[in-house]
Amino acid sequence: MQLNWQQLWEQSSCAMAIVDAGGRIHHATQAMIRLVKRNAEAEFPDSWEKLKDSILERTSENVWITRKGETYRLHTERPECLQGGRLHRLEPYVRKPEGTGELDAVIENAYDCIYITDRHGITLHTNSAIERLTGIPKEYYIGKDVRYLERRGILKKSVTLEVLKTGQPVSVVQETKQGKINVITGSPVLDEDGEIIRVVTNIRDVSELNRLKDELNETRKLSDRYKRELAQLRKLHLKDDSSIIMNDLAMKQVYHLARRVAGTDTTVLLLGESGVGKEVFARAIHKQSPRFEKGSFITVNCGAIPPELMESELFGYEPGAFTGAKKEGKPGMFEVAENGTLFLDEIGELPLPMQVKLLRVLQDKTLRRVGGIRPIPFNTRIIAATNRDLKKMVEKGEFREDLYYRISVVPIEIPPLRKRRSDIQPLLVHFLDRFNRKHRTSRTFAPEVYGKLRQYDWPGNVRELANMVERLVITSPDDTILPEYIPETRGLKKKTTPPDTGGLRTKINGEVFPLPAGTGPFQSLSEFTARLEQEILREAYRRHRSSYRVAEKLSISQSSAIRKAYKYGIREKS
Repeated sequence: MQLNWQQLWEQSSCAMAIVDAGGRIHHATQAMIRLVKRNAEAEFPDSWEKLKDSILERTSENVWITRKGETYRLHTERPECLQGGRLHRLEPYVRKPEGTGELDAVIENAYDCIYITDRHGITLHTNSAIERLTGIPKEYYIGKDVRYLERRGILKKSVTLEVLKTGQPVSVVQETKQGKINVITGSPVLDEDGEIIRVVTNIRDVSELNRLKDELNETRKLSDRYKRELAQLRKLHLKDDSSIIMNDLAMKQVYHLARRVAGTDTTVLLLGESGVGKEVFARAIHKQSPRFEKGSFITVNCGAIPPELMESELFGYEPGAFTGAKKEGKPGMFEVAENGTLFLDEIGELPLPMQVKLLRVLQDKTLRRVGGIRPIPFNTRIIAATNRDLKKMVEKGEFREDLYYRISVVPIEIPPLRKRRSDIQPLLVHFLDRFNRKHRTSRTFAPEVYGKLRQYDWPGNVRELANMVERLVITSPDDTILPEYIPETRGLKKKTTPPDTGGLRTKINGEVFPLPAGTGPFQSLSEFTARLEQEILREAYRRHRSSYRVAEKLSISQSSAIRKAYKYGIREKS
């Protein structure tokens, strides 16, 4: 068989060129000519140097890349028959990393893009995630040099080249042309000699995370705004606390003092006889303070806890502190009231040894649990209350003087009910309405009952009044409660003093209503008109009971009658 060597040479699939000693190209295979035409618009060059300049770019050692991104390994031979000439051969450079089909499947199914290159920066492997990130098929990258991809603008700045340059892991954040934000981390893979053989790059799209982060921030801002608005609404609602019924000037002054100290963290001492409403005042102070949004209102009755348990109740105990203690320990009331308010009721009943410990805790703002050695800081506001004369107790040595001055930074004395008789009728109406709704009755007081009960001295104060009203609501044989049904009014002489209204009257829609007198002073005209409106509404509800009838008599809408009744505490929301 005769071979046509010329034809065999030209039809070879390998890109080859024969170059003489001067570097001129004498022969080139059709594969080499096609390679040149794909990468250069000029005619086939006549020298090897021109050919390299026109289509090839050296990356490292004998690895070259064409203008189209194709990667080749250059082999050069010097056969003797060429008399100093050379044979240049370009072979496609594509090597897949060693591995198994299982490893390829793991890489392919990873959510993040995995991009693997060799030590020359030639792409060996990647997964389908790169298509989601760049919109370019993964097959396009195989065999391409990252320098070429960077030059084409497909990559902004190659992390692989930075890893090859520094020999260390590199992380960057890049934005793609599609507007996606990618976190790119490249890590070198070293051989036994410490040389880089691979670079593995992980690319993660954090655009969705950033979007969720932005949405979360917006939600937080919206939540903060709603919290501020809710706090404002609460303050507006609590501005006239419906749980504290007051017409008396002295009582109003006490309440205004309580409101002024509510916005601070100062310790308050509430003084007054049993039943005057010290806990009601303490709760009102807490509700109108910044701590209302952050913590709880915790009540401790110092007179109801045995002395031997007082320390563990207030300060808590560690596991195994004493026989019968819980194995996990227990926090004390100071810790339970963290960021809130701790109300120490009947503090005058506190034993002297416990007073010393309480003083130390209040001074240091730290406590130690029973059986513990670690100091625990706390952030709790203290409001104390007592019905005893602490000054006399200090003189007798029954109460520590230093503790007295520590808790009485702002003393507030609540007057007894017998010293604010103008509050008796509003309190009777308030509790009558409450217990009517509680027991589903429709009791009313006969007009002469109010005058009789104003003469009573109420030794039990508001607590006695509330209990009496509930008793009458339950036991009264008729819907109208008469003086003879009330044991407290027996033996009381009829007073000849004129009523507080001073005889002032007004007529609305043909019906006569008494006007309040002897109250004030008022801070503004709006406060006076609100007081006037409150009294007329209260009397209208006392007479007619239903919001429909009240609205009809006062020529207002029923919704206004209901809303104003809630506003002034005439009715309570169920």
